[in-house]
Amino acid sequence: MDDAYCETPAPRPVPGDADEGKGGPYAECVLCREPTEYPESTKGATLCPVCAWQEGGRTACSG
Repeated sequence: MDDAYCETPAPRPVPGDADEGKGGPYAECVLCREPTEYPESTKGATLCPVCAWQEGGRTACSG
């Protein structure tokens, strides 16, 4: 298994990026305050891809 894969950060969306097709502004991650891939109007706790990955690992290992 390639350990470098786990060290590569997930791409972060740029608010207002035309390539996303959603337009901005984006909701902030509730853990690190980086922009997420969700629009600001999304209800609930939003996580960026990096924090979502880490939270998934913590949840999987906690049981």
